[in-house]
Amino acid sequence: MVQPTNNRIILCGTATENPIFSHEVFGESFYIFKLEVKRLSGQSDILPIMISERLVLNEDIIMGKRYLIEGQLRSYNIITDNKSKLQLQTFAREISIDETGDDINQIEFNGFICKTPVYRVTPFAREIADVLIAVNRAYGKSDYIPSICWGRNARYCQQLNVGDSIHIEGRLQSREYQKKLDDNSIINKIAYEVSVSKLSVDKDENKELCEE
Repeated sequence: MVQPTNNRIILCGTATENPIFSHEVFGESFYIFKLEVKRLSGQSDILPIMISERLVLNEDIIMGKRYLIEGQLRSYNIITDNKSKLQLQTFAREISIDETGDDINQIEFNGFICKTPVYRVTPFAREIADVLIAVNRAYGKSDYIPSICWGRNARYCQQLNVGDSIHIEGRLQSREYQKKLDDNSIINKIAYEVSVSKLSVDKDENKELCEE
């Protein structure tokens, strides 16, 4: 199967759970499970995978087994407590058993900047820029992908504008953080974002403004 060129992700790792039913669309059931992908540092990203029943029937997904997955990174708006929250999931188009033992985490996509990039410097003098990118999908839909740039790429993002066409290469990462609630209690949450290793911008291309 030929993968879309404007949004492609390849993951290889270990299933941390068996698939759980998510929803049904036009009679087709979809399931979700988590995949653990190790970094070179030894840390791991625990990433949500959405998979059609058609792929599940072709390949049993079993906790503890290793899989190679190719697909797209997609975003969904989830309503909780009357608030809309952006949720990222890898939509699997192909899946196979991995026999190499090598973890892989690669993503590449083309899109348009939706919000003015936010540049900052951490207390440890590390330069970071947060960029939200809209990636076109079929049937007039778009996926909104939070991305984080580092160092020179972060500095470069300061000159970018809403509507700039951008090409991104990097990896999908999970990040744990704590959120303080109204009653002062604290809960642990997980955010997903693309850690950018390479980017390029075509400012001469016709601009398309994106709204979340």
